[in-house]
Amino acid sequence: MSKCLNAIALALVLGFCATTAQAQGLLVVVDPNQPVQLPRPVLQQQPPPPTAYKIKELAVQAKLVDQVARVQVSQSFVNTGSRQLEVSFMFPLPYDGAIDRLTLMVDGKEFPAKLLPAQQARRVYESIVRKNKDPALLEWMGTGMFQTSVFPVPPRAERKVTLNYSQLLRTDHGLTDFLFPLSTAKYTSHPVEKVDFQIAIESGIEIKNVYSPTHSINIQRSDAHHAAVSLTAKNVFPTGDFRLFFDVGKGKFGTSVVSYRPDAGDDGYLLLLASPQFQAADAERPKKTVVFLVDRSGSMEGEKIEQARAALKYVLENLRDGDLFNIVAYDTVVESFRPELQKYNDQTRKEALGFVEGIYAGGGTNIDGALSVALSQLPDRRQPNYVIFLTDGQPTIGETNESKIVASATKRNQVRARIVSFGVGYDVNSRLLDRISRENHGQTEYVRPNEDIEVYVSRLYSKISSPVMTDVALKFDFDEIRAEEGDPINRVFPKQINDMFEGEQLVLLGRYRKTGLAKITITGTVSGKEQTFDFPAKLVKQSNDESYAFVEKLWAMRRIGEIIDQLDLVGKNDELVKELVVLSTRHGILTPYTSFLADENARADLALSTSTRRTSRLLDRLGEAEGQAAFAQRFEKKAFQEARQTADFFAFDSAAAEAPVGGGGGGFGLGGAKFRDIDTDEEVYAKGLRNIGNYSLYSRGKLWCMPNTAKLDLKKDLDKIKVIKRFSDEYFKLVQENNVVENQLLSSQREGEELLVELRGQNYWVK
Repeated sequence: MSKCLNAIALALVLGFCATTAQAQGLLVVVDPNQPVQLPRPVLQQQPPPPTAYKIKELAVQAKLVDQVARVQVSQSFVNTGSRQLEVSFMFPLPYDGAIDRLTLMVDGKEFPAKLLPAQQARRVYESIVRKNKDPALLEWMGTGMFQTSVFPVPPRAERKVTLNYSQLLRTDHGLTDFLFPLSTAKYTSHPVEKVDFQIAIESGIEIKNVYSPTHSINIQRSDAHHAAVSLTAKNVFPTGDFRLFFDVGKGKFGTSVVSYRPDAGDDGYLLLLASPQFQAADAERPKKTVVFLVDRSGSMEGEKIEQARAALKYVLENLRDGDLFNIVAYDTVVESFRPELQKYNDQTRKEALGFVEGIYAGGGTNIDGALSVALSQLPDRRQPNYVIFLTDGQPTIGETNESKIVASATKRNQVRARIVSFGVGYDVNSRLLDRISRENHGQTEYVRPNEDIEVYVSRLYSKISSPVMTDVALKFDFDEIRAEEGDPINRVFPKQINDMFEGEQLVLLGRYRKTGLAKITITGTVSGKEQTFDFPAKLVKQSNDESYAFVEKLWAMRRIGEIIDQLDLVGKNDELVKELVVLSTRHGILTPYTSFLADENARADLALSTSTRRTSRLLDRLGEAEGQAAFAQRFEKKAFQEARQTADFFAFDSAAAEAPVGGGGGGFGLGGAKFRDIDTDEEVYAKGLRNIGNYSLYSRGKLWCMPNTAKLDLKKDLDKIKVIKRFSDEYFKLVQENNVVENQLLSSQREGEELLVELRGQNYWVK
């Protein structure tokens, strides 16, 4: 566990006794006459209960200076009930201490509090769980506790609680690790109205990589020694903690490697982060060539052609002096702004903007002819070449055969230009665009009918506008490799790196067989010259805990994306279909082809053969090249291929509110308990799956089981199962033996449910 506040948990405790802990605010109502369960999300509009609350805002401001974090947490909550609450705040302390300057303010007044050591806090936690018959607090067993005295909150009144603390952050694998325990906000019947993180990072040594494996963050860099991280969300149920890594170093690149190997007998998992050196705004950048290929066929008429013109203007206004460029507009015929590439300056910019104003929609779609004209203008590979290719339809003029168009473009692309394709709307041939991008070192972006083309183009162009290194290659070197050991580093994603850009961060996932010290070598072309950079790395023989378990799941997500891509563009392969099912089942990663695994009414044993046959039939939908289902499938495939977070740890909608909110929660979006319905192009919540840490639980009626316990017969295999009654003395003995994530499994169990789990080689049936 990170050296961090494992719960800046503010538990509101009503009445005569303390009840529970919550990361950023939890109201637990305790009636003297009966135990009360922790709040759970509700869907139906009902009269507010006499004791209830909602969190209006959770604001986190943190300053991370080298290894020291100074954090201020402000939480505003409202008593939505009809009677006064007598509440106390308490929060668990981190497992390894490292907290000082801890103060708590209520409406601007400092409140007295007491510190309970871990053993005393354990007795409090256990008594709460026993009394309320609610396992939510189990994940905090083993921590100390900070608890305030009781204060009143009148009906409909609002209170603001502010917590300040400092802590020493852990540094491991060269990465400084900041963890904020956000997930416990799931214990509330209302979504949090606003979650806002503002984190300033400062270091005397240059900051290189800034990365969150849990949330999609915004990063701003003012110079090499400062970074600002922000995250804002509204009306959400946070279901996972917030985690942030950063590293520092000198030189043109910053590289860190995180390794995770839960089983010494199997290949481990690695995550590599690499970022180019930050450059000031006025620094000299390498020159590049950009050809914009824009569809002006009849289907682009109206808002789409206006947005395309706006996107073109954005690119033209943001080229740099000395860049080479051209514009190719196509419908039935192909027309260029100029017969050859133009050097960008104020004069050519004005002339090109005039050409853009004259682009109107009408005619057919000559994709093959347009690609031929664009690629023929790129004779020089000494500087980076980019073709920005935009279309909303299918080839209707000239060559229309998908395979021949791809082969022709690849043959003409002698300078290894990166073709970046934008598919606009559901009528586009999405498979054609994916094949063009795959064979030509590029990528595809998909723009839905109600989305703005300019937003997508400007965002991607901002990324590729400043290439730092092109034709990038990466390898790992070890002192000694025996042939019989096989490839020491394998199944690496992305398979091709191509270029690295200023402000971009490479997130690479792979498997490793060889452990110990290694040397990472990055080679590529910088300003026309080949350069090489070396970095050290250490790959662990076996991991002692699950601090970096997210690396395994993130790799599985990337691998699933690659499998779907191969099945889509190369064809059906039984071994790949089987691997897709195994990865999806093991890691709780739902896809449009494996979502049935989370069907509560599915067969209890999750049989591989049955699942593989069903998945194979669903994968036949990849044969659809255009239309909404084709668009949705390739959009989802791309998301898996480029996954940077293991799941979306914010649940936004009412469907997600039905999700279990026991410890660990799980994450809802990509890699979590949601999947994309390809017929509606919408995300669907799967009630029958819970992801907790690196574990996955599947519902079979009231029984929740792991993939490896689903095959057990509760009658025939009873001799292999230890039956435990929940909240019994035997149950709490098991709790004491468990680690944090194992207790999160137990805390996910709701009233009326049963668990069938394997812990440390023993099967447990918790009834």
